[in-house]
Amino acid sequence: QVQLVESGGGLVQAGGSLRLSCASSRSIFSIYAMGWYRQAPGKQRELVAIFTSGGVTNYADSVKGRFTISRDNAKNTVYLQMNSLKPEDTAVYYCNAVVVGVRAQDYWGQGTQVTVSS
Repeated sequence: QVQLVESGGGLVQAGGSLRLSCASSRSIFSIYAMGWYRQAPGKQRELVAIFTSGGVTNYADSVKGRFTISRDNAKNTVYLQMNSLKPEDTAVYYCNAVVVGVRAQDYWGQGTQVTVSS
């Protein structure tokens, strides 16, 4: 079991910045992959950024150069630094963890709202 708690969402003007945090109840060393997804109203949930325990990091094309995913191993926390925000970044952002054991299992946080005004 992994509990994920997000924080850091809010309302920001276009061009501004926010940093999201995701605190894991489990050591992130034991997690295969952690990342951020987002879901805008009327749209499907989409990948924003992810890293694996093997050191692979991927970003959605729409956020490359603006968003950065990072982690603090000592705090079991993953961050998403979002710069140069655009109105189209408005969505609920979810933290995700994939744990691999007998089978792969997904865990999700409760989500945090990010609203970017024009």
